[in-house]
Amino acid sequence: MGDLIQKIPWWLLIVGSLTLGLAPFQPVPHLVEKLSMLFQGTLHRPVDIFDLLLHGAFPVLLIVKTIFFARRSGK
Repeated sequence: MGDLIQKIPWWLLIVGSLTLGLAPFQPVPHLVEKLSMLFQGTLHRPVDIFDLLLHGAFPVLLIVKTIFFARRSGK
């Protein structure tokens, strides 16, 4: 899995995190809204769960790639 993550360009993950991760920008980004619903226990509808996965995919991949990069450069 680490090799697959390393093949994804940094710029793609950063741009994807900033655009899809924060879209729509007004009034509140979907990712923030869905995470708050998750922590409040109100994330029940399938469309809301799909929204969380869709808008959170790039930020999660960016975090995973950063962890892999930090571990490899620390060796």
